[in-house]
Amino acid sequence: MSKKVLLGMSGGVDSTMSALILKDLGYEVEGVYMKLHNNDTYHEKNYNSVQKVGELLGIKTHFCDLSSDFKEKVYDYFVKSYEEGLTPNPCVVCNREIKFDKLFEIADTLGADYLATGHYVRLIDGVIYEGNDKSKDQSYFLAKVRKDKLERILFPLGEKFKDDIKKSAKEIAILKDIAEQKESLEICFVEENYTDILKEHMDIDKAGDVINTQGDVIGDHSGYMHYTIGKRRGFNVHGAHDPHYVLDINAKDNIITVGTYDELEVDTVTVKELNWLIDPPKDAFVCKIKVRYQSKPVECELKIEEEGSIIAHLKEGVFGVAKGQIAAFYDGERLLGGGVIS
Repeated sequence: MSKKVLLGMSGGVDSTMSALILKDLGYEVEGVYMKLHNNDTYHEKNYNSVQKVGELLGIKTHFCDLSSDFKEKVYDYFVKSYEEGLTPNPCVVCNREIKFDKLFEIADTLGADYLATGHYVRLIDGVIYEGNDKSKDQSYFLAKVRKDKLERILFPLGEKFKDDIKKSAKEIAILKDIAEQKESLEICFVEENYTDILKEHMDIDKAGDVINTQGDVIGDHSGYMHYTIGKRRGFNVHGAHDPHYVLDINAKDNIITVGTYDELEVDTVTVKELNWLIDPPKDAFVCKIKVRYQSKPVECELKIEEEGSIIAHLKEGVFGVAKGQIAAFYDGERLLGGGVIS
């Protein structure tokens, strides 16, 4: 008797080819499309694509409205983070709270043995590894997924390369149109700029002071929520000849601190709200850290400070580390876990 898999489907080429791969491996596949926000035009287009794929491949598809859960767990967190002067990572939170929590509840109600997604990561002996296609590897976004979920997850694209996936889809006549679709948005509910979302909830245009690292007022800005760590435009520094970059954001007093590019460099990072995909370490150990999705992994020593908190001492400095972002820890290609930069 074949094992049943519930596959998260977006209507795009990755989840479509995941369905085909799983079917070819002998699984009984059902697809689910998640409505996460209230852009009805967006959902109608994508769900129509999912239904079409389901008909073409002969798999049952479900439409699931998770917008209420998404608002509570992801959207509200996104808005609150910026309000507090932090830089959120909604995709990491969505993977933890929605895609690998709420979807498992749906999988259980449908009697599915496994849950599958189109992420470019590998799962080996219950441990997450980077995908073979390093240009598309998405392991960073899974740093906060709960460890106990891993034994029932499948990642059909982990061994694949995106170019090969698109090429294979184009060679299958019924999937050619899907293969030629544009890539989906990085943050599904942000159409243009994150500030467009914030404007719906608060006044983000309150002018404030720009200070240097000595605390001197050296300019002005148009509202702290317009800035993230490392940004070098959109504020005024009186008499400046060299570029200045945002180093810190004080939401309470509506102040941003700026400085030179060299002042952006840090060699220690504090990480809280830890999530381990290995047995939680009790002593200091050496690994690599990524402080942003696109950043290069840097060797560091992790020192346990207190329960749920560590300090990473980096072997080389990194630039533009933002509070609220996710730090992911690696041993080679193996994802060890992650937490929130504070």
